[in-house]
Amino acid sequence: MVSEPVILDELRRLRARVPQLTGALTAGVDGLVLAHDTPGVEPEVVAALTAAALGVAVRMADTTGQGDFRELLVRGVYGYVATYAAGESAVLTLLAQDRVNVGRLHLEGRRAGARIGELVDAWEAKAREAEAAAPPPARAPAKTPAKAPVRTPAKPPIVRTRSARGSATTNARTTTES
Repeated sequence: MVSEPVILDELRRLRARVPQLTGALTAGVDGLVLAHDTPGVEPEVVAALTAAALGVAVRMADTTGQGDFRELLVRGVYGYVATYAAGESAVLTLLAQDRVNVGRLHLEGRRAGARIGELVDAWEAKAREAEAAAPPPARAPAKTPAKAPVRTPAKPPIVRTRSARGSATTNARTTTES
C-alpha cells in the first residue's frame, strides 16, 4: 500500500490544524489500517468498526438516492467520530473532543480525505499497471493420470410397482369340465 510515513505525515498535519482532534486513522474500505495516530485507542478495532459503519452508510445513501458516500458523523457524549471518503478504496476516520468546531472538523477532514485519497488511488493505479506489465507466472504442466478411469455402464433403474391395497390377486385357472 502507500508508504505509511506519507499518510502519517498528513494525519499529523491535520491534528496540528485541528487541536481538538484526539486521533486520526486511515483505513481501507475493507477495514485494514493504512496509517494511524490514535493514542489510547486500538487502531485495528476502530478500522474494523469504521468498515462496518461505512457499509451501513453506503447502503443508506444508495437506498435513499443520495448518491455516493461522502462522510459520516457520530456524536457521543464525549465527542465526535467523523469518517470521510478518501478516494475509491480508503476512508479517513477522525476522533474529536466535544468542544470541536464541527464546521472546521468537516472542512479539514474533507481536505485531508481528498489528499489521502489521491495518494492511495495513485499508488493503486501504479500497482495495477505493474501487475499488468508483469509476465504471468509460469504454470506447471497439468498432471495426466497414470490410468484412465474405467467407466462401467450405468445400470437401468429398477422400476417397482405396487398393486392397489385391498384387492387380492388370485391365480385363476380356467378348467373345462366334461
